[in-house]
Amino acid sequence: MGSQNGPAAMIRPKGNVRWIICALLFFATTINYIDRQIIGILKPTLEQELGWSEIDYGNIVFWFQAAYGLGLLACGPLIDRLGTRAGYAAAIGLWSSAAMLHAFVRTPFGFSGARFLLGLGEAANFPAAIKTVAEWFPRQERALAAGILNAGANVGAIATPIVVPLLTIYFGWEAAFLVTGMLGFVWLLAWLVFYRPLASHPRVSESERAYIDADAAAEPVVRVPWRRLFVQRPTWAFAIAKFLTDPVWYLFLFWLPDFLSKQYQLDLKTFGPPLIAVYLLADAGSIGGGWLSSALMKRGFSVNAARKIALLACALCVVPVLSATGTSNLLAAVAVLGLAAAAHQGWSSNLYAVVSDTVPRSSVASVMGIGGAAGAIGGMIMAQYVGHALESFGSYWPVFLWASSAYLVALGILHLLLPRIGVAEA
Repeated sequence: MGSQNGPAAMIRPKGNVRWIICALLFFATTINYIDRQIIGILKPTLEQELGWSEIDYGNIVFWFQAAYGLGLLACGPLIDRLGTRAGYAAAIGLWSSAAMLHAFVRTPFGFSGARFLLGLGEAANFPAAIKTVAEWFPRQERALAAGILNAGANVGAIATPIVVPLLTIYFGWEAAFLVTGMLGFVWLLAWLVFYRPLASHPRVSESERAYIDADAAAEPVVRVPWRRLFVQRPTWAFAIAKFLTDPVWYLFLFWLPDFLSKQYQLDLKTFGPPLIAVYLLADAGSIGGGWLSSALMKRGFSVNAARKIALLACALCVVPVLSATGTSNLLAAVAVLGLAAAAHQGWSSNLYAVVSDTVPRSSVASVMGIGGAAGAIGGMIMAQYVGHALESFGSYWPVFLWASSAYLVALGILHLLLPRIGVAEA
């Protein structure tokens, strides 16, 4: 194992502006997931009040995934060209407006349209965030930074079952969409006031800038044409891994409240604590998974070994999730679901870092978009399959079987395509 400590490890920078940027990314991701998950929390309520079927709900989720996939393909190149400041601002403005639009529609068609616009805007979050990480962090800190921002997804998923039921019970489900949608505009103001590119940020010290740029010489800045990205192995490795594993996370976001309702007769007032427990574990997994590969690199492991050991550990932790459908013990089910959610988030933190390890900085958002689109396609398949399976059989067992094996299959394919993860090449 070759040491990957490099120049960045020997510099002790003065200043932590990069971590303030990371905090902004964390909060953006938190808001992103609140707006995304609210539909799952309100599914039983909306089905009862508006008369939806399981297939209606599956179609609403499908159109979100379709827009998310299209948005990811489009937003990656746009963010690479426009930069993260303008790109992020436009995206959160669009998705926050779409989130508030849900309060004014009633039919499955209307909700599908609102979800479509939400998906277009939300698609930019991770391409913009991971590109920002690549620009603001040296390689040995990227997995940890990605893990922290990715933990925002779990905080959003924790906050949603606390806030949304209260808003719905006291003010109606429309208020839940309006209040959560407004959060994005608060973040937008903070982003525009504080964020500037690294080279021109007035609060960054010279030592912190040198620390961040210590790896820059090893990472080409030549822009890779978008079409050429489709013939490169890192793009395919990331896209296939996302296609196979993102649907599992979407399953948790959009169907876990319904699973708890059907399996354990929980409702809007009672499924909050189990959901919070699952996503608290997911939060720990997001940061812990990112920390693991960063810690291995600091101990002398190569980038290749550190990333793949962390990915393997996460993949193995998802396997027990299949048992959740066969137990009548709510605590046991929450434990295996929480472990799987934690493993997914740790997996994602390292998978995002693999992109910054293998792709030039100028193309990170584009590759993130391509991979995210592949994950959205997987989510579209999941939405249709789960909706029809529940309508026909009323069982989650086949879906959890897929979830338990998807990560090991994805890691095997990633290893075949990238037998050695190394310095990004143009």
